[in-house]
Amino acid sequence: MNNVNAFTSFVSRVFFFVAFVLIALALVERGVNFFGNTILRGAYTSGRMLELAGLLMIFVIAILLRQIRDSLKRGAL
Repeated sequence: MNNVNAFTSFVSRVFFFVAFVLIALALVERGVNFFGNTILRGAYTSGRMLELAGLLMIFVIAILLRQIRDSLKRGAL
C-alpha cells in the first residue's frame, strides 16, 4: 500500500510541476504573440495550454483528495 501511495504522490508532484510549466509557457507565448511572433509556431495556442494545465490540476486535486480519504479511513489524521 505504501508503494502505491508513493507512486501517486510522485505523479501528483509531476502533474503539478508540468501544469505550472504550461501556465508559464502560455503566458510567455501570449506576450510574444502581442509583438507578432510565436514560440510554438501555432502548434498550441496559449488558451489550449491553459486548458491542459487546468486538466492536470484537476487530476492533482483528485489524487490529493483520494490520499486524504485513505488516510482518514486508516485513522491517521
